[in-house]
Amino acid sequence: MLTSKIMNYYVISINTKTSIGEALDIMEKNNINGLPVVDDYKNLKGIIVKTDIYRFLMYEGHNKAYPVELAMTKNVLSVNKDEDIYSVGKKLREKNIIAMPVVDDNKVVGIISIEDILDYLLKNTVK
Repeated sequence: MLTSKIMNYYVISINTKTSIGEALDIMEKNNINGLPVVDDYKNLKGIIVKTDIYRFLMYEGHNKAYPVELAMTKNVLSVNKDEDIYSVGKKLREKNIIAMPVVDDNKVVGIISIEDILDYLLKNTVK
């Protein structure tokens, strides 16, 4: 089964220039822990999670007005929309993460999580 068949096409992303405070507000309003960070052309540039933000804000002089590009993780693990879900599940487990952006030509087109894969497998397993 391909990632494109079960991934979530609704993904909230933010720009590299978005403030840390705004990123936190978006996460809180949408009950999510992280956001893909894209440039003006929607190319994936990083990911920011609450832990990144809290770590960044611990340093004296850092505040919520800074852009997320200063606190985000730049080397993001992502998957292609045509990748097999078993391969994706293996990557998620090996890296101990719960979700990854799905990209097509380096543009974010969705997100896939361990939960998406598990739901698919549970619905399609013969009892």
